[in-house]
Amino acid sequence: MSNTEADPAELLCSERPGEGVTVLTPRDVPLGGPRAIRVRRTLPQRQRSLIGAWCFADHYGPQDVSASGGMDVAPHPHTGLQTASWLFSGEIEHRDSIGTHAMVRPGELNLMTAGHGIAHSEVSTPDTSTLHGVQLWIALPDEHRDTARDFRHYAPPLLDLPGATARVFLGSLAGTTSPVPAFTPLLGAELTVEPGATVALDVDPAFEHGVLQDIGSVTVAEVALDTGELAYLAPGAGRLELANPGTEPARVLLLGGTPFTEELVMWWNFVGRSHEDIAEYREAWQAQADRFGRVEGYQGSTAWLPAPTLPQVRIKPRRNPS
Repeated sequence: MSNTEADPAELLCSERPGEGVTVLTPRDVPLGGPRAIRVRRTLPQRQRSLIGAWCFADHYGPQDVSASGGMDVAPHPHTGLQTASWLFSGEIEHRDSIGTHAMVRPGELNLMTAGHGIAHSEVSTPDTSTLHGVQLWIALPDEHRDTARDFRHYAPPLLDLPGATARVFLGSLAGTTSPVPAFTPLLGAELTVEPGATVALDVDPAFEHGVLQDIGSVTVAEVALDTGELAYLAPGAGRLELANPGTEPARVLLLGGTPFTEELVMWWNFVGRSHEDIAEYREAWQAQADRFGRVEGYQGSTAWLPAPTLPQVRIKPRRNPS
């Protein structure tokens, strides 16, 4: 998914481990293009830039496509990251400059590696009536940020746990491991907690974790979350407790990873290490250079998304609080 803000924030992100549970409140952002939808963005923000290598989280829906028009994001670029697409309902058609033509469906991971540079488009399909899901970005470490383009698809099995079900799409949890490789230690899973149930999960104490609330009522370490909020937990604990005090199932995404200690510069759809990196990526995209390749088969009303204008000043640091 593209960050289609006309004036995207300039971010210099560096991770500092914190303590306890911090609740991050999302902000509403319009996802542009011919058919605009609104998303709830919880990462990055002033309180926290990353959770492990997870550096961007957009949460959208449920949206009535007949009213919103659905999703239509024209070909756009990425560098230095991976995109993880995860749906709860609906279907999205993905095309990229590797030549991939794939569908994003509920309960199935589509993981695209941008590395040195990639372009892709995303369009909700005509059969979609309700669109509901998340788009996540994963920062690549410096030694791999120029890696080759790649695309992986994985449909994780549904796991039955005491009081919950889970799908583990990256990393390991509850005795199961995703076969999808990662460039840093990561965890990504969808969990649905039964009404009145409490679930205690064994987790890696070296990881920091984020719990993104989707539907229902849920508490994380006894801290209640509202819809779309994300609970951050610092490294150190080997168990994570989720509870559903409500009368309906509660669904969350669990994200985790070892703290990402490298500084990142994020602007629009690019992840780099300096202002000069970002300027170089933007210039290459505006020139439609071979760095990003071409997306074939996209039938939208605009051939590609031009990049916004760079700020007139150098990117200013925006770090997590000490």
